[in-house]
Amino acid sequence: MKFGIDRLISEPELRAALKGRRVALLGHPASVTEDLTHSLDALAACPDITLSAAFGPQHGMRGDLQDNMMESPDFTDPRHGIPVFSLYGEVRRPTGQSMGTFDVLLVDMQDLGCRIYTFITTLRYVLEAAAEHGKAVWVLDRPNPAGRPVEGLTLLPGWESFVGAGPMPMRHGMTLGELGLWFIDRLKLDLEYRVIGMEGWTPDEGPGFGWPLLEREWINPSPNAPNLSMARAYAGTVMLEGTMLSEGRGTTRPLELFGAPGIDARAVIGEMRATAPEWLKGCTLRDCWFEPTFHKHAGQLCNGVQIHVAGPRYNHEAFKPWRVQALGFKAIRRLYPDYQLWRDFPYEYEFGKLAIDVINGGPGLREWVDDPASTPGDLDGPAAADEAAWVEERKPFLLY
Repeated sequence: MKFGIDRLISEPELRAALKGRRVALLGHPASVTEDLTHSLDALAACPDITLSAAFGPQHGMRGDLQDNMMESPDFTDPRHGIPVFSLYGEVRRPTGQSMGTFDVLLVDMQDLGCRIYTFITTLRYVLEAAAEHGKAVWVLDRPNPAGRPVEGLTLLPGWESFVGAGPMPMRHGMTLGELGLWFIDRLKLDLEYRVIGMEGWTPDEGPGFGWPLLEREWINPSPNAPNLSMARAYAGTVMLEGTMLSEGRGTTRPLELFGAPGIDARAVIGEMRATAPEWLKGCTLRDCWFEPTFHKHAGQLCNGVQIHVAGPRYNHEAFKPWRVQALGFKAIRRLYPDYQLWRDFPYEYEFGKLAIDVINGGPGLREWVDDPASTPGDLDGPAAADEAAWVEERKPFLLY
């Protein structure tokens, strides 16, 4: 198959509209061609493209910063001599000065298919800036490695943030190119927008179900996104960032597991199975031990649960990562009612709100976990309604 960047490089007719225009790239470490050349280098090598600037999202163009709220500076690219502007540094939205450095912005970012992954918020911000400044945006489309399934509560009005770009569920099931179409329609933006689509993407086919296994190398789009299993689990395990539980940062399997000192993982799995066994279809849960080298519980032995989504028992349509993780929280709350589950700290510069609520775009999930009388149906009902509504809302914008 071919990604958008591969088609732009190999098909001169696609580049014709770029002739005589200054071109900028918004990318990160996974912005590479099929032969693993970075997109910035590949574009610079095209004689009919005038590369004038670049932009980097959270974690930077080079992906060198591990944690959230770690800002990247602007710099000059040493190879090409062009400015590289950070959209996760002093600013989150491109400034008028940086917008003056190009005519067309090419967006080539590998996404993970989750609302909280901030690259989609950055896409929204650059679309809004392009409409304001009369610039063009082309998305060089890439696969959604989590595929087409939809899951989670829709972000509520007033809960917009850098991890909540709009009213969509946690797992949106769209590509960046498709999301750009949705943003433009929803925000009523007026700009030149174009998607250089993929060829041969088959998100409903195994074994990749969104990611072209055996055809493309996986490269971390951010430091703690090391493989396809993480991408599949992320719409659930990202919620761990709002808790006192370790999400596996500081281990070799970040965002595929959860645990903490003093937790009996076998008991947690047993409680999860007793509460809502239907939510656990499609994956395998295994108790494990790990000791993070940094981040939460660094240097402490943790007992935890690993979510396995790569073996023969993985079922793409049945797997519900958001519900699996919600069930993990519910089990821990029941087994350890006094455990300080929710992490009280500013999350993505949102002050005065619990991080778990910022992540979920509202308090619904936390309130369900904390209510001793709540049942699986009390969460499943509202979520199922939101999911069905999103499946209908996104239909006009799907390209594949």
